[in-house]
Amino acid sequence: MAEEGKSKLYLLKPITDRLPAVSRPDGHVHFRTKMMWLVLILILYFVLTNIMIYGLDQAETIDLFASYRTIMAGAQGSLMHLGIGPIVTGSIIMQLFVGAKIIKLDLTNEEDKAVYQGTQKFLVIIMIVVESVPQVYGYLQPSDIFISNLDGLWSGHGSGLAAFVIVLQLCFGSYLVFLMDEVVSKWGIGSGISLFIAAGVAQQMFTGTLNWLPVDTSAAPSLANPPAGTLPKTIYFLTHIPSSGMVQGRFEQLIISPPNPIIALVGTIVIFMFVAYAESCRIELPLAHESARGARGRYPIKLIYASNIPVILIAAVLANVSMFAMLFWSNDFFSSLPVLGQNPALGYFEPGASAPSGGLAWYVSTVNGLPDWLLPIFDSRYLPFHGTPAAKSLFQVLIHVIVYISVMIFGSILFAKFWIETTNMGAESVAEQIQGSGMQIPGFRRDPRILKKVLERYIPVVTVLSGAIVGALAAFADLLGTVGNSSGTGVLLAVGIMIQTYEAIGREQMMEMHPVLRGFFGSE
Repeated sequence: MAEEGKSKLYLLKPITDRLPAVSRPDGHVHFRTKMMWLVLILILYFVLTNIMIYGLDQAETIDLFASYRTIMAGAQGSLMHLGIGPIVTGSIIMQLFVGAKIIKLDLTNEEDKAVYQGTQKFLVIIMIVVESVPQVYGYLQPSDIFISNLDGLWSGHGSGLAAFVIVLQLCFGSYLVFLMDEVVSKWGIGSGISLFIAAGVAQQMFTGTLNWLPVDTSAAPSLANPPAGTLPKTIYFLTHIPSSGMVQGRFEQLIISPPNPIIALVGTIVIFMFVAYAESCRIELPLAHESARGARGRYPIKLIYASNIPVILIAAVLANVSMFAMLFWSNDFFSSLPVLGQNPALGYFEPGASAPSGGLAWYVSTVNGLPDWLLPIFDSRYLPFHGTPAAKSLFQVLIHVIVYISVMIFGSILFAKFWIETTNMGAESVAEQIQGSGMQIPGFRRDPRILKKVLERYIPVVTVLSGAIVGALAAFADLLGTVGNSSGTGVLLAVGIMIQTYEAIGREQMMEMHPVLRGFFGSE
């Protein structure tokens, strides 16, 4: 039983302590060892994205996370189908409960922090099942051959067995992702979740820019079927049509029309440069060591203080909104529920489509580049679903854009505040870390309360700015479009992750050369 005054989550401790987990290193892990684990996990991730789920009918599969595939760091139909979705969803739930004081845990206390992490791990397992079962019993169809083979084992139950086997594979792949994230966090550098996102987005950006294969690989390259990559497509157009022909619709096809138009490449480069600049903007508080005279340093408070985590969290929320809206609209069980089932206000879907066609799910869904919003302003022929029962007016398109931008910005601000408090990056926690390292701000009395007041001038404001900036950047990139259909949010995350990983590698090398710095950076 939990002791009096402690959270009731302590009751789960006997269970969470027995869950499969990656043990922490006993002492300092050398830089070479960390890099080795980082590379091995990255290779394993790419291998798993190419191992397809056994028995799945790939042709009949509907991807519920199609619009958020890059952010979920998964691959459709593979063992990585769910990607980091369950991990991020579990993290969101725990952050909201702790931030709202529903769960009373002091994350500065080691025992409470261990309970928090154990409970989060247990919640991740629950979310794996919650996200796996509805997909398999609704949209991941087993192949007829697989069902008939299982019918031979248990006559009349082949379909149920096939679905169960696919659920097991999804659960295995998802928990493997969770363990891989733990390996990177404990034995490598940075975060496994961030690593997987950056790897997937980088792959899509590379192929989206340089893919020389035609859009329809079953047909020969032509002006109607050019190379899929931005640069090969541009070269192909310039070498196969005269300059006068560019005016006859080809200019629009090259600059704006998908896949991978030039404007998407330009947007990707602009986002890359802006994020690199924003990551370098910081306030640096001067520090001096209390006993070692002349030992000085600086504590940086970055403009992107909350990192890119808030965008991952809000994107995961939107992905789950889209998934459950589709379940309530088309799944046999969920669509029969009162109020929620078949409710067009929540979201409705065209037959065979994975993206919503209307309702709340459509208004908060990703805006995919200029063809989704800018072209309809100038020409009504480009209005979404034009000529169908689900046709949209220009007013609805504009509301969609405004709602999406607002959700991204304010959602990122909310999660930035939660993230800072649950990761010990708030003013009080940072003051204690600086105090514990033996450093102080010159000219101020060595007192954590005074240090906290100084930090409170900057950290709360920068936290809000950080969330707003990354949310606005992600939304802007989605409006402009990106190469490889990696989504603006994906590009923003990938660039930020690569910069942060580079800085983390630099810190690791510095700590390797100067072991005294490990205490300041929170290492063993």
